Amino acid sequence: MMKVKIQSLFILCLSVFINPLNAQESGKAKNPIIFADVPDASMVRVGDTYYMSSTTMHMSPGVPIMKSKDLVNWKLVSYAYDTLANVDAMNLENGKSTYGRGSWASSLRYHNQTYYVSTFAQTTGLTYIYSTKNIEKGPWKRIIFKPSYHDNSLFFDDDGKVYLLYGAGRIHIVELNEDLSGVKAGGVNQVIIDNASAPSDIPGKKGGLPAEGCQVFKVNGKYYLFNITWPPNSMRTVVIHRADKITGPWEGKIGLQDLGVAQGGLIDMPNGDWYAYLFRDFGAVGRIPYLVPVKWENGWPVLGENGKVPVALNLPPNKSIISSIVTSDDFKRKGKEPDLPLAWQWNHNPDNSLWSVKTRKGYLRLTTGRIDGDFLAARNSLTQRTFGPKSSAYTSLDVSKMKDGDFAGLALLQKNFGQVGVKVNGANKIILMINAITGMPEEVANVPLNQETVFFKVHCDFTNRKDQANFFYSLDGEDWKSIGTTLKMTYTIPHFMGYHFTLFNYATKEIGGYADFDFFRVTDHFTD
Repeated sequence: MMKVKIQSLFILCLSVFINPLNAQESGKAKNPIIFADVPDASMVRVGDTYYMSSTTMHMSPGVPIMKSKDLVNWKLVSYAYDTLANVDAMNLENGKSTYGRGSWASSLRYHNQTYYVSTFAQTTGLTYIYSTKNIEKGPWKRIIFKPSYHDNSLFFDDDGKVYLLYGAGRIHIVELNEDLSGVKAGGVNQVIIDNASAPSDIPGKKGGLPAEGCQVFKVNGKYYLFNITWPPNSMRTVVIHRADKITGPWEGKIGLQDLGVAQGGLIDMPNGDWYAYLFRDFGAVGRIPYLVPVKWENGWPVLGENGKVPVALNLPPNKSIISSIVTSDDFKRKGKEPDLPLAWQWNHNPDNSLWSVKTRKGYLRLTTGRIDGDFLAARNSLTQRTFGPKSSAYTSLDVSKMKDGDFAGLALLQKNFGQVGVKVNGANKIILMINAITGMPEEVANVPLNQETVFFKVHCDFTNRKDQANFFYSLDGEDWKSIGTTLKMTYTIPHFMGYHFTLFNYATKEIGGYADFDFFRVTDHFTD
């Protein structure tokens, strides 16, 4: 996991990267493979199927699992957990939150017909290992132990031993019990690389981001360790170490230094081709995944084409992520369909007694259960990723049962958030637009509302890191009016994720009111 915003990079090249006509015309895949916040990927291949885990930190459920048949087009199939922990910080209770923390970079493995996901949490100070025989349907078993091993990589060796490699700058290894229940007493526990950043260090310059994001692999009897660094006045960089024994000695070199594309690991295809899966900081949309072809030379994986990240890939073309990673929802459920599609995540843990898609069929009802001071402290805010280069979301809600002080509507969630919604003030209802670009929410527009149903929409433009959002309202769902000011979306470290579309309702004066959302629709273009 990285905690530094990407430095500015080659704007001219960037515009080509985002809309590569040559890739479109050739019918090949193009980078990024997903233009949405899917950071810290870890992948495995089982037969002809690939699975990927990623990071969503303070969101619930957590550690999303995605599936692909071609490495390019991915579909959400599961989460490793519903709830990380039932503590105040995860529950947004007693003034606590865990924005930017929760669970971080995971390690996905397949061993003896079982899938494993390891992760760790600053919020709890624990390391977690989840396992299942069926990665798509579960159930998942959980093992927890102390301490919280930073950016750990779970590794099952050929001799039956199991390890975690972890650290930042200085890389450690610990041996686990055979049942993964914790660190093995008397087992391997040592530093294996004293300064993993050394291959990318710049003589005479100190600082930067130390090597982290461990992912370890064994290929043809040798061990390979991938890390990410960020040398001062440079860019995020892939550093690779190799060894004949997992305890070392390790030798290292720069694996890739282009466009700031870094952190990830290796994946092979059934036809013998190899790729590195990595991510790139891309402003307010978040950290977006890339694939880089790999060739093997003298026992080293060589990343990129002449050291560069290619635009086009010799893989099937990208399809839309709508209905696979993000989705529209009419809130109508049939038979045994889950209450919420996998694309939805709650901001922190929800209070499940205060939301429903069954109480009023065809609607999502969000009921207030406590008094909250602002949007970021409110519970039961339901979210989906924004995506690029452009994305739009709109919704309709019935506000007739809201109580005095209630505020409900559509938002973009990040530290510097934006909202459009209905606020009840005594006997009056007002449409408000809130812009928190300064870090402090400011009411920048208000319009009286004299009806029970209202429509809201937001447009997000991430083209060339424009990172702008505009909000709209409608009284009939057809005639849309702009409201408020443009939100200059900003990726901030306190939240450490891309902006999320969000449906919200919270009380500021009294509890028990509710708002009914009729639908949520996403598009990859701007609607009139």
